[in-house]
Amino acid sequence: MNKKNRIKKNEDFSRVFREGTSTANRQFVIYTLRKEDQQQYRIGLSVSKKLGNAVVRNHIKRYIRQALHELSDDLQIEMDYVVIARKPCTELPFNEFKKSLIHVLKRAEALKIRDSKHKTDKKQIK
Repeated sequence: MNKKNRIKKNEDFSRVFREGTSTANRQFVIYTLRKEDQQQYRIGLSVSKKLGNAVVRNHIKRYIRQALHELSDDLQIEMDYVVIARKPCTELPFNEFKKSLIHVLKRAEALKIRDSKHKTDKKQIK
């Protein structure tokens, strides 16, 4: 994920929390905010210290970035996303982690749904 695709400033995070909509499952909470004038999606990550030490938190962030990188063609471009990790995601292998992230993104209607691609993903995950 390019640095220009990241949300870094506190005011940007606050705006997504304040004006965006949230969707959750057991492992993640995702806030989405549509921005019509934006040319690329942006992603912010939040991993609490409650989830573990720095090694664990960085591991979770790497998993989230990799999963979103693999889904980058399916993400809506004119959106800001803030992904908040919850405790159960610390114990998941990558394929289950990605499956859970896809689930919450679909619930948030943040993916451009291409059924054939996600069906093959499900076959590969099993």
